Amino acid sequence: MGAETPEAPIVFMKPPSALLINNKPFFIPDFSDDIHYEVELIVKICKNGKHVQPAFASTYYNQIGLGIDFTARDIQKQCKEKGQPWELAKGFDHSAVIGKFYDKSELDLEDLNFTLQKNGVEVQNGHIQDMLFSIDEIICYLSRFFKLQKGDLIFTGTPEGVGPVSMDDCLEGFLSVGNQAESSFCFNVK
Repeated sequence: MGAETPEAPIVFMKPPSALLINNKPFFIPDFSDDIHYEVELIVKICKNGKHVQPAFASTYYNQIGLGIDFTARDIQKQCKEKGQPWELAKGFDHSAVIGKFYDKSELDLEDLNFTLQKNGVEVQNGHIQDMLFSIDEIICYLSRFFKLQKGDLIFTGTPEGVGPVSMDDCLEGFLSVGNQAESSFCFNVK
């Protein structure tokens, strides 16, 4: 996205009201004219932990899913210019789309691919090996600052290809499960 590669994961939080589940439509909020999609792998934490060590990080999650981190780019730009946090741009209601979760034993964590289609055209294509920080590294890093709790969801970052959404767009995310890509979510923008 044209930014310098960070030395550590960039962290922001979304409140429970940000969750959008069950393929419900996403309504463009009235406070932004520039909402962008960012498809991301999501890790579901399965037990509590603090200061998780690398040798044990993989035991802190047992499910992986796919979702979208919606971002109000115009609000984010204003916040960045003023040196303010990004929560208004990232944590607004229904800004965290959650798709289907899979047991990690069903997935090839060395060769996990995920894609996003907008109106039937692929706009993002990511691979787990291309992540700046591995899932285990993210878990260890976050657990230094926050006690991880069972049920927490961690969005892991997005590949290139982010872009704006418009009214009546249809977004569908796919995750490679076994030898095929399975639809994880499909919803419309209103």
